[in-house]
Amino acid sequence: MFGSLLRFFRERAGMTQEGLGGYAGYSKSQVAMVERGERPPKGKLVEIADEALSAQGALLAAGKKLKASRFPTWFEDYAELEAKASFINMYANHVVPGMLQAEAYARAIINCHCPPFEDEEVEAHVTARLERQRILQRKPTPLVGFVLEEHTLTRPVGGSTVLKEQLNHILEVGQRRNVEIQVMPHNREVHAGLNGPMILLESAECHRLAYVEGPGGGYFVDQQPNLGNLFAQYGSLRAQALSPEESTKLIERVADAL
Repeated sequence: MFGSLLRFFRERAGMTQEGLGGYAGYSKSQVAMVERGERPPKGKLVEIADEALSAQGALLAAGKKLKASRFPTWFEDYAELEAKASFINMYANHVVPGMLQAEAYARAIINCHCPPFEDEEVEAHVTARLERQRILQRKPTPLVGFVLEEHTLTRPVGGSTVLKEQLNHILEVGQRRNVEIQVMPHNREVHAGLNGPMILLESAECHRLAYVEGPGGGYFVDQQPNLGNLFAQYGSLRAQALSPEESTKLIERVADAL
């Protein structure tokens, strides 16, 4: 809402994003990110914009109530539902999912973002990701399952030292009684998850929901038959993947080889 208000006053004043950025020491892209709600206003942007755009205190008043989310806007609704779910099942085919990421690995992943985040944004995202992992220890304890593609265990994001630490972290988390981790070996000739990653949630009231993420954000699936199909696909993925015991041995071998 703050971003929309900023854009309204900027356009009313006939000023470009580049022009406003010149007043506030921002780049055009940084102003655009604030207007889209993708980053909070930093420095004196609120005060400078209020004066330069003749907002007569409207931006100042809105800025006082501004609360930056720990997560991207498109992820907020999912994070709220995940925090209360009784069952969480994830299939990851690109990198180790955030729920399983060690700090150094999470920072390396976030540093790969394009366009790049500023230093304080990187730290904020890392902190939010690590805090989200408290779900694994909350009461009542949720049941959490992961199916990871084998290549997520070998992609050296951050370097071999970071990857080895990450693999050991996965092994540690996998020892929790409420967590089950399986690996989908790369040599499987039949694969139920070729459409991409997914997250499945189930509440204490047995309400089911699926969440699918892509390059531009994520969306929910809550209608049949698509919802049922995703749950069926995940069931097939579990059957095709290595057992938790076999998966542990594979992860240990990969870690030992680093």
